[in-house]
Amino acid sequence: MGALLRCEREWWGAGVRLVAGVDEVGVGPLAGPVIAAAVVLPQNVRERGVDDSKRLTASQREDLAGRIGTVALAVGIGIAEVEEVDRLNVYHAALVAMRRAVESLPLVPERLLVDARTIPGIDMPQTPMVKGDQRSYSIAAASIVAKVRRDSLMRELDAVYPGYGFGRNMGYGTAEHLAAIERLGPCPVHRRSFSPVRQLALPQPQCQSVDEPPPSSNASRLR
Repeated sequence: MGALLRCEREWWGAGVRLVAGVDEVGVGPLAGPVIAAAVVLPQNVRERGVDDSKRLTASQREDLAGRIGTVALAVGIGIAEVEEVDRLNVYHAALVAMRRAVESLPLVPERLLVDARTIPGIDMPQTPMVKGDQRSYSIAAASIVAKVRRDSLMRELDAVYPGYGFGRNMGYGTAEHLAAIERLGPCPVHRRSFSPVRQLALPQPQCQSVDEPPPSSNASRLR
C-alpha cells in the first residue's frame, strides 16, 4: 500500500490536495463500450487490497469498489459508446471516456495521474504514468471502479442480447463468444471495426432484382 501511494504523497506533500487517478477498461473486447473512472481520494486513505484490477478477483473488485466509493472525495465515470469506438478507433474513444470521467467529477482536481497517456481537452496538470495501475493507488482505484461498472453493464447487456455470453466473457473474444458471433451474427453492441467481428459476421442475403426474371425451374425445363 505504501509503495502505491508514493506518487500521491509527493503531490500532497507539495500542497496539491486534490489528486485524481484516471484509468479506463474495455479497450480489448469485441463488444460493449469503453468505460473510464476518475477517483479523488483523501490523504488519510487506508483501504487495503487496492491493486491493478487485472490482479484481483471479481469478488475482490466488487468489495473494493464499494469501499472506494465510500471513502473517496469524488468519483467520476465516463463512457465511450460502441458507435464512438467504431468511428474514432478504440484508442481515441478511450481518451474520450477518460475526459468524460474527469469532467463528471463533482469537484475540480488540481492534478491528474493518468495511466500511460495524456488526456486531450483537459485544462489541468497531468502526470502520465506507464503501468500506472501498478504504480499509483489512485489509478488502481480508478481501474477497479471502471472494471466493476463495465462488468455490471455487460451483465445487463447479456439479458438484452442473449446467446453471446456477455455475462461471462464481458465482450472479450473467447472461443464461446467467437462461435456465437459466427452462429448468430453481430448484435448492436458489437464493434464492427474490430476484424474478428467483421470476419465472422453472417453474410447478408442477396436479394434478387425485381427487374430480373426468375431462374428457370427444373419443372419448366421438363415441359
